[in-house]
Amino acid sequence: MRKMKRLVFKVGTATLYENGKLSPRIDKIVELLAKLNKDYEIMLVSSGAVGAGYTKCPLDKNKLENKQALAAIGQPLLMREYKERFNKYGITVAQVLVTAADFDSRKRTENAKKMINVLLENKVIPIINENDSVSVEEILFGDNDQLSAYVTYYFDADMLFIISDIDAFYDDNPKTNKNAKPIEIVENIENEWLIQECNPNDAFATGGIVTKLKAAKFLMERGKPMFLTSGENLEAIEDFLKGNQTKGTLFRPKEVA
Repeated sequence: MRKMKRLVFKVGTATLYENGKLSPRIDKIVELLAKLNKDYEIMLVSSGAVGAGYTKCPLDKNKLENKQALAAIGQPLLMREYKERFNKYGITVAQVLVTAADFDSRKRTENAKKMINVLLENKVIPIINENDSVSVEEILFGDNDQLSAYVTYYFDADMLFIISDIDAFYDDNPKTNKNAKPIEIVENIENEWLIQECNPNDAFATGGIVTKLKAAKFLMERGKPMFLTSGENLEAIEDFLKGNQTKGTLFRPKEVA
């Protein structure tokens, strides 16, 4: 695999929040990204705005307008948490809110990429999220696994790392089959894998393993790899970047092998 320069990290709601509160895992994630920012260009796609909003205003998230309101309340709260933590390492962060339309227009995509390039050249970490408060299509049908794949491809990143509550992709459902085994490397995604029911564990999550497989497929078809690991196994990311895969699943197109 060629030397990588620009990396995207996606963090899910279930990793950031537990029992309705911000998890200590956020500190470990920030510590890791701050360390990697010395040698790589780092972009962070972060879920959690709706969850953050709910901590201040517990609305019924099943109503679209409530979910949009929660996202509007929570986005600045989430950014404040990141800003304070990254500031401890002398790192400036930038909020970038996007919608699917930003990737449908060549001009809008190019303008966004130029802005991202300026941030990365100055070692600023863009924290990217979908604009849930105004983007009805995304909040209904989208998820940040898909968004992070788009960010990786359209903003010229070398690889996507998904930090999840799922530690790897298994040969069977590990919740129902105790003998299910993690798959270390995936070079082809079967169509039947993509038609399973989405199974997010968190009340505010929109994904599950299926959305991660779809993100991996999108990238693999475009020649880019993706790595899936758990927020409890962040050392697996450092190990991988050093050339030693100890945990997690690497989704790679065959030509990258």
